[in-house]
Amino acid sequence: MKKKQENFGRDARFCVSTAGKIRQIQPLAPDPEAIAECARIIRAGGVAVFPTRCLYGLGADALNTDAVNRLFEIKERPHEKAILVLISDKKELSALVSEIPKTAIRIMDKFWPGKITIIFKAKENLPANLTAGTGKIGVRLCGHPAAWALMKAVGGPVTGTSANLAGHPGCSQIADLDAEIAEQVNLILDAGKLDGGAGSSIVDVTGDAPTVLREGVIPATDIFGALDGGAGSSIVDVTGDAPTVLREGVIPATDIFGALL
Repeated sequence: MKKKQENFGRDARFCVSTAGKIRQIQPLAPDPEAIAECARIIRAGGVAVFPTRCLYGLGADALNTDAVNRLFEIKERPHEKAILVLISDKKELSALVSEIPKTAIRIMDKFWPGKITIIFKAKENLPANLTAGTGKIGVRLCGHPAAWALMKAVGGPVTGTSANLAGHPGCSQIADLDAEIAEQVNLILDAGKLDGGAGSSIVDVTGDAPTVLREGVIPATDIFGALDGGAGSSIVDVTGDAPTVLREGVIPATDIFGALL
């Protein structure tokens, strides 16, 4: 009985929190008006929930320090964890990264859009809260039609962190969105139940050799195969609280980006 009361209380709070905020869209052919409204909100410094391939994300103008700070507050995310960004065109990389190694070009040509997040050396003028002082920035070219349409309408990079409180699971349907998140965002694009499953693989190309920080939807063997072999490359699992070695002799890394999308 107590559990039912808790669920009812949560559902009632969620309904109040989302009143007037939800825009229903088709995932493959999103309503242009809803996309344009969401883009205007993001450009104005707001924060919105939007669909990606497997989970819903929280979108803010990645180059707006105040907007990114608000996102951290909404998620209750530690500021030492950087936020990855989503783009609609490779040309947008020039505003985000200081260099594009040949290994990154091969990965992008093979696997983008979607599926792989690449960690680059960040431009020095990026908001400090976006990179968490790491000097690195995680970037992915959108693969989901609705997310791509939103990034295109915004006209610049948008944050791509999952729409959940820090330490909580991400959501693949708006019904599971944390009420605390729903209360604080400006708009919610609801594309129905998403695919869920593995998130993007994460590859760091800032060192002498590429390092797979997480094996997601693309296996590390496929990534290194696209690079004509994996000599000198490393594979590290940083998805848990206690990072573990996936290949013998690899030094564990700390969870810097923890991208879930």
